[in-house]
Amino acid sequence: MTSFARVRITCQDGDVNLDHVFVCGNPALDFAATLRARRSLRFEMFASPDRLDAWYRESGVVDAVSPSQEADVEQAVAVREAIYELVTARRLGEAYADEALSVVNGAARKPPATPQLTAAGRRTDATPEEALSTVARHAVEVLSGPDVPLLKECGNPECTRVYIDRSRGMRRQWCGMESCGNKLKAAAYRARKKEAQAPASR
Repeated sequence: MTSFARVRITCQDGDVNLDHVFVCGNPALDFAATLRARRSLRFEMFASPDRLDAWYRESGVVDAVSPSQEADVEQAVAVREAIYELVTARRLGEAYADEALSVVNGAARKPPATPQLTAAGRRTDATPEEALSTVARHAVEVLSGPDVPLLKECGNPECTRVYIDRSRGMRRQWCGMESCGNKLKAAAYRARKKEAQAPASR
């Protein structure tokens, strides 16, 4: 598996949005996308235990999770990278790496988060290990299920999200319009405008 350094990002100019985004169509794919811009700047979304816990809650995997520690973040990152490696291999029709399989299957074998019925309805409380097991099980399901032919990488060269393209004719180009589509369309428009204005300035 590919090694990498965790990068803590301080956003001052507003260009980097560090909010968790859920556009991939499966929690495991969204989880794999929490290391952003993998081919360039590599923005680490799990820069602290609190950020990991926030992802578990915001994704809907659990309603509440007991506080994570640094060791939980390290384990989550290892599982995330293994999921991304397996998703990439599946999408490209390549063989799975044994180590990545071992990491994801090992996490999936742990007890998952279990929903409970309460007076107010369904609620899922979990430990970090249970939440991570649930994510790993989502990875097993998506990589062994009918959505495999629909896996597609975002058309933004700077984005490495892999999503499930359920659009008619699989014509979806971006992981999301707000996150990537609108930015690239705006950039293309500016480039065309600049090109059209170029002769007039000579």
